[in-house]
Amino acid sequence: MSKRPNILFFGIDSLRSDHMSLYGYKRLTTPHIDRYIEDGGIVFDNMYSPSIPTTPGYASMVTGMDCFSTDCVALRHQGGLTEAVRTLPEILRDYGYTSTYIGGHSCRGCDKVITYADWNADKAEEMNKAAIPELERLAKQDQPWLLFMRHMDPHSPYYTKEPFTRMFYQGDEFDPNNKSLKPVYEFKPFRDYFLTWFPEGCTDAEYIIAQYDASVAYMDLCINQILEKLKELGLEDDTIVVFTSDHGETLYDHDCYFDHHSIYDCVLNVPFAFKYSKFGYEGHVEDITQTKDVLPTILSLAGIDCGIKFDGRDMTKAITGEGVRQEPEFYITEATWMRKHGWRTPEWKLMIALEPDFHFKPAVELYNLIDDPEEYNNLAEQEPEVVEFLKNRMLAHIAKREAEVGHANPMYTNLNWSGFGRPFESSEEAYNTLHIGDPAAAQKLQSKLKDMGVED
Repeated sequence: MSKRPNILFFGIDSLRSDHMSLYGYKRLTTPHIDRYIEDGGIVFDNMYSPSIPTTPGYASMVTGMDCFSTDCVALRHQGGLTEAVRTLPEILRDYGYTSTYIGGHSCRGCDKVITYADWNADKAEEMNKAAIPELERLAKQDQPWLLFMRHMDPHSPYYTKEPFTRMFYQGDEFDPNNKSLKPVYEFKPFRDYFLTWFPEGCTDAEYIIAQYDASVAYMDLCINQILEKLKELGLEDDTIVVFTSDHGETLYDHDCYFDHHSIYDCVLNVPFAFKYSKFGYEGHVEDITQTKDVLPTILSLAGIDCGIKFDGRDMTKAITGEGVRQEPEFYITEATWMRKHGWRTPEWKLMIALEPDFHFKPAVELYNLIDDPEEYNNLAEQEPEVVEFLKNRMLAHIAKREAEVGHANPMYTNLNWSGFGRPFESSEEAYNTLHIGDPAAAQKLQSKLKDMGVED
C-alpha cells in the first residue's frame, strides 16, 4: 500500500473556541487558520473537553479515552498515565510512524521530545525555531511521521508585543475611574501572580482580555509559517493537519479570573478542526464532540484500525453520512483549583462541588443553557426536580463506567488534587491555602493597589 499520511498536530493550550474568528468571534483572531481550514477542511462546531484542566484534557486527547479509562482528572496527577491505555505515538509506531513532540512535559511514546521557551512574549516564534527545522528533517525521511506541537500562547500570562499589544484595544488601560480589575486584585489566591504580569497600574479588565485575543492572533500568524513550510516542502496533500485544545479559558467570566478552572462552558468549549485533502469532504459538523473523539478520528483518516475499543468515536462517520452514535449528554469534571463534577445536556448544566471551593460558590449549580447560555442564573433552588433528575443520570453513568473499568471514579479517589494533602473543609480554608505567584516580586507592586482603591 502507499505511504500513510503524516500528521501535523496543533495541540494548543487554553484556546477557547468562541474567541476564534474560525468560530464566528467578532475579532479577527485566527485569519490564517480560518483560510486554511475553510479551503477544504472540517470544523466541529460543538467540541468539548469534559475533564478540566491540562493533564486530563491531553490524556483524553492522545488516548481516545475518557477520565475513567485514563484514571486522570487532576492537574497534579499522581504518577504517569495508566499503562492500561495506549497513546497516539505508541499506536502509530506499530504502523511505521516516527513521532516528535514539541512543548513542555512530554507525550508518552514519542521518539523525540523538543522543549522551547514557552513563557515569554515570543512563545510562538520560539515554537517555530524548533518546529520548522524539525518539519524539514521529517520531510526527508521515508517513514510517515507525527509532529505534535503544544502551543502555549493563549495560556496566561498573556504576554504580547507590538503591534499585537494594541491590536484589539484602543482605550486607556490605566484609567483611574475604571474599577473593573479591582475584584481581580482583591482575589488573594491569584493576586501575586497577576501583579507580576499585568502592566503596572492597569485598571481595565478589557485590556487583559484584549491581550488574550492578541496572543491568539500572534500565534495564528506564526502558525501560518508552519503551514507555508508544509506547503513548500510539498507535503500538504499527504498530511493530516489537526487543530484542537485541552481546555478553554475563563477571562472575566464567573469570577474565575484569567485562568482555566471551573466547568462553565467557556472552559469546556474548545476547537477541533482538521484538513486532509485526500479525505474528500469539507464543511461543518454540528454533532456534539469530545476530546476523546480526536484520536479515533485521526486514526480513521490515516486508514488505521488498531483493534482498540476506544471510549471516543470516529467522527469521520458524522461527515461521510454513515452516522455516528450520538452523545448529547456527558459527564464533566474539574480538579484544578476546585474539585467539582457534573452533568451537561443540550438544555441543562448541573455542577456539584465535591468539597468547598475558594470562590465561595454554591455547592450545587444548575443552569438552563437555552435561556441562559452564559450560565449566570443559578436555578438549583428553583428547580430541585431537575437537579435530582440530572444527578441521578450522572450517578448512573458513574456507576456504569466504574463497573466497566474496574475501579472507582477518579474524582472520588484523587483527594490530594490540590497538593494540600486532604479535602478542604471550608471555602475559607481553600481561599487561605491556595496560591500562585511570587509574593516577593509582587510585593514591589503592592503600593499600586492602594492607588487603585484596593486595600492590601
